[in-house]
Amino acid sequence: MSARTIDLRSDTITRPDAAMRKAMADAEVGDDVLDHDPTMARLEERVASMLGYESALWVPSGSMGNLIALMLHLRRGDAFLAPEFAHVLGSELGTAAWLAQGMPQVLPHDAGPGRPSPETVRAAVGTGPYFALATTLLCLENTHNFAGGAVFDGAEWSALLEAARSVGLLVHLDGARVWNAAAALGVPVSDLTRGADTVQVCLSKGLGAPVGSVLAADSARITEARRIRKMLGGGVRQGGILAAAGLLALDNVDSLTVDHVNATLLADGLRERGWTVGQPQTNIVLAEGSLSVAQLAELGIAAVTVTGKIRFVTHRDVSESDIREALNRL
Repeated sequence: MSARTIDLRSDTITRPDAAMRKAMADAEVGDDVLDHDPTMARLEERVASMLGYESALWVPSGSMGNLIALMLHLRRGDAFLAPEFAHVLGSELGTAAWLAQGMPQVLPHDAGPGRPSPETVRAAVGTGPYFALATTLLCLENTHNFAGGAVFDGAEWSALLEAARSVGLLVHLDGARVWNAAAALGVPVSDLTRGADTVQVCLSKGLGAPVGSVLAADSARITEARRIRKMLGGGVRQGGILAAAGLLALDNVDSLTVDHVNATLLADGLRERGWTVGQPQTNIVLAEGSLSVAQLAELGIAAVTVTGKIRFVTHRDVSESDIREALNRL
């Protein structure tokens, strides 16, 4: 088809704009492995402050950030809990077991899309003989990607933290899209991150940076995390070129609400055309209709399939007019 493709596969496809490219070109840089690149240091300090933590570490990807957190928290053979379809369970090539050497245990979404109830968390940690699995970590995800960008609020976050602590669990938050959760709820992002032992946040999704995530924790854990990052091959020398993009990406947090509005517009339009669609909370729309991903591609609309449904993701590189054009093609 000759029409321009409207790409709704993911918010990871966004490209740096002219201002971001200029900032990258002009960035003050140093050897981050030897001396700590100055621009990278500014980015890490800013993210740590925003999330409510002592320290932070830039990493090349959210998957690496999650893996480093699990390697910090798990001993060989420890079990960890995560909600069904969590990114750490099914989208990171098994590194939680392969490299962090943890045993995953899946929790149902019994408190709403993307999250277990505090009661389920408590019940998942039992006592047993010395040869029983030791459950030591709870991993949560906000927003939950494969639950359609589902959000849980500060009160739910506090309740889950309290439940985890009551049974002796450490807590890691995969906050790849926690910026979207904060934007949807109209609260500071720290309301949804503070209190965990580690938090990973992405800069390369809706915020528009070309690459990079940040892991936040206390200073001692970040010191060890830096060693693990190097072991995994994630030491980036003149990383300030990438950090400069991350600093500008943080200025885009408020614009995420535009993506949420466009997701609602898309969901409403699909519903009017006979699709079965959940109401999006953020920028992810899960839908079931008469067309496959391949048939959508013939119309110049790019999407993917997750958990048996078609997923559309709105982002800063698709406009309201793009969404209306996609609906017109349908």
